Amino acid sequence: MTPEQSAAYVNAMAAVLNARVAGMEAENTTRLRRGEPLAYSYDEFQEAIEESGCHHNDVLSTFAGVGR
Repeated sequence: MTPEQSAAYVNAMAAVLNARVAGMEAENTTRLRRGEPLAYSYDEFQEAIEESGCHHNDVLSTFAGVGR
């Protein structure tokens, strides 16, 4: 991938993660207002980050070797 393609890929994955986390937060807010237990815990938010490829080390790996 070119540097531009790598940057576009990381931005796209970050957008997907942002949408997923926003949905998780919305569900937790809805449940909180109803007095129900939360649907998602801290660990599940961390898991979403790990699975997304947007974790610090994943992003560095994406850019490793770019432009060489």
